[in-house]
Order: sequence, then structure tokens, then C-alpha cells
Amino acid sequence: MYVAVRELKSNLSRVLSLAQGGEVIEVTSHNKPIARILGIPLQDDEGLRRLMATGALSWRGGKPQLSPPVELAAGGKSVSQMLLEDRG
Repeated sequence: MYVAVRELKSNLSRVLSLAQGGEVIEVTSHNKPIARILGIPLQDDEGLRRLMATGALSWRGGKPQLSPPVELAAGGKSVSQMLLEDRG
């Protein structure tokens, strides 16, 4: 679909809605293409909705509560320590 700059300004919301729906919009100036608008499709969040519906996932809008870090075995080294030693 070709859209002149003036028409794009007048109908920006409608044109962007078409692009999001999969339409490729070419913007023209003096009948020459100068830009192309490609929409980003809506993200399919069905997997998250299914997890929330089954109770396997919940979110109350806050930051996630992470488990405490794993304790190293006595005398064990962390990966960062091993990397530093390896690099010299």
C-alpha cells in the first residue's frame, strides 16, 4: 500500500493499525517511495495465560522473589574465581 506523506500525517493511527495487521506501507513523496513501515505483530502470550490459569504461574506486579544462591561445597570455587585464575 502506498501512502503520501500528507495522507500519513492525517491518518497516522489508521495507517499504523494497518501495518500492525500485516500490511506493508510505503510512504511516498512526490510519487517516489521514501520509507517503508512494517508493523510488529501482537505478541502471542497464550502460554503465559495458560500457566496463570492453571496456577503454575502468578504475578502480583512486583519484582520476582529469587531463591537464595546455592552454597558452595567446602573448599569449592565459584565460576568467576576459576575464570579469574585461568586468565592469570
